[in-house]
Amino acid sequence: MSGLLVGAIFGAVFILVNAQSPLSAPVALVLRVAACLAAAGVIAMWFMTARKERSAVRGEGAAGQEERPGNMFGRGYLIVVAAEVVLLFGGLRVMAALGAPAQANVGWVALVVGVHFIALAPVWKDWGIAVPGVVLTLLGAAGLVLAATGSALAWVPIISGVLSGVVLLSGSLTFGWRNVRASAL
Repeated sequence: MSGLLVGAIFGAVFILVNAQSPLSAPVALVLRVAACLAAAGVIAMWFMTARKERSAVRGEGAAGQEERPGNMFGRGYLIVVAAEVVLLFGGLRVMAALGAPAQANVGWVALVVGVHFIALAPVWKDWGIAVPGVVLTLLGAAGLVLAATGSALAWVPIISGVLSGVVLLSGSLTFGWRNVRASAL
């Protein structure tokens, strides 16, 4: 659930920052409120799951035979995140030096975050995480293409930012709900 929590927070941030014109003010407001509610829902599911897991471990007694999951934030994760940080900030600097429009930054962020998920799939041995990674990569690439052509520049934050946030939040909600239901059984 921790990975879903991180995905939900970043999904909400994508929407909160990028829900703007050319969307109408009421649509942007609805998207922002929905993003906050979705993130709050994932946070609530995270706490519910953590409480159940804590209770289950306590119920095991002093034998200490509980099964501990592997460290998903180990060396492989740290390498992927380090590469992501270098690509993210290095790429933003290169784009600024090349005079790319500011909207291109959203496309670059979505592309790098998408690639980050794809790279984490083999590290976490969870190929399901590659699916949102591919979608975010494509949304980021679409934004970069729009920014490079100058056409529909105002839509880049919507396509690469808001839609990426929707992907992250909907995935986090879906898999979070599955985890909560599975732990209830």
